[in-house]
Amino acid sequence: MNIRRPIPTAAAAGAAVLGLLALSACSDAGAADGKEGGKLSVVASFYPMQYLAEQIGGEHVKVTTLTKPGVEPHDLELKPRQTAQLSEAGYVLYLKGVQPSVDGAIEKAGVKHTTDAAALTDLDVAGIETTAGKSGGKSGGKSGGGNGADDGHGHGHDEHAEGEDGGHSADDGHNHGEDGADPHVWLDPVKYAEIAEGVGAALGKADPDNAAAYEKNADALVTKLKALDASFRDGLKNTTTKTFITTHSAFGHLAGRYGLEQEGVAGVDPEAEPSLARIKELQSVAKKDNVTTVFFETLASDRTAKTLAADTGLKTDVLDPLEGITDKSKGRDYFEVMNANLVALKTALGAK
Repeated sequence: MNIRRPIPTAAAAGAAVLGLLALSACSDAGAADGKEGGKLSVVASFYPMQYLAEQIGGEHVKVTTLTKPGVEPHDLELKPRQTAQLSEAGYVLYLKGVQPSVDGAIEKAGVKHTTDAAALTDLDVAGIETTAGKSGGKSGGKSGGGNGADDGHGHGHDEHAEGEDGGHSADDGHNHGEDGADPHVWLDPVKYAEIAEGVGAALGKADPDNAAAYEKNADALVTKLKALDASFRDGLKNTTTKTFITTHSAFGHLAGRYGLEQEGVAGVDPEAEPSLARIKELQSVAKKDNVTTVFFETLASDRTAKTLAADTGLKTDVLDPLEGITDKSKGRDYFEVMNANLVALKTALGAK
């Protein structure tokens, strides 16, 4: 009887090996078809893209974001594990120009279904038609000059005089893309809605079996974004001033949409110290345009804002560029934070 005992043990060991091989094969198959647990595996570059993927994908997707909460997206450097996630994804959603390390990794990953959100809308701040029906003109803010002849996505732009037509000049410290176009399009609900529609269609191509669900979810999100646009339009229609000062020149699209003037302190780096000349210039602007507030963001120190505010006799408050959600955010998701931004702008601009 003892002679027979090693036989089932050996058989069990062999079965275990076969089981591991089967699991490995299944895992490889899952990675190959871009599915995880029967759901489309989606990799999003940072929060605004993550939110779109989650809202539009719903129960049919498993979303992973490359930028964890509290991390400044512009400074992200990918780990090998994250690079591997990209190559195994069934769908990748990113916004070219925000994160150079991500842009390069996505090019190398060779994922079949990839969407650059910047290709779904226009990054030109100066060309915005405000919801009041006027051309964006100066309303894009004075944080820099215009864009180059082409933004890399088929949108041709004319050169603009510095400071007059919004956007960002090459020397304002906010030169994200190759042409310096402002990538913060998610802060304009109208452009974010355009991107949402494109993402819905793209998800449908990556996962045809659930295309109808993606289209339905995208339509629902667009409806909410249209309502948000209406809230901003109505809330900022009649204000004492149209000018606001911010340590992070991220609000060109928002300013352009609602006829406001963005005055950036030091471009892309929200913690950079403004020059003495810039402080004097902002003091003059604040006095002339009845500015009340210097805005800073949640992912950066408020030191620069407080220093400038003390020098100019202004208040400080948060205007969130929504590059990530943390415990310090004034809201748990995109819509809650955008509504908090609206309240802050209405207060600072003297909405009536």
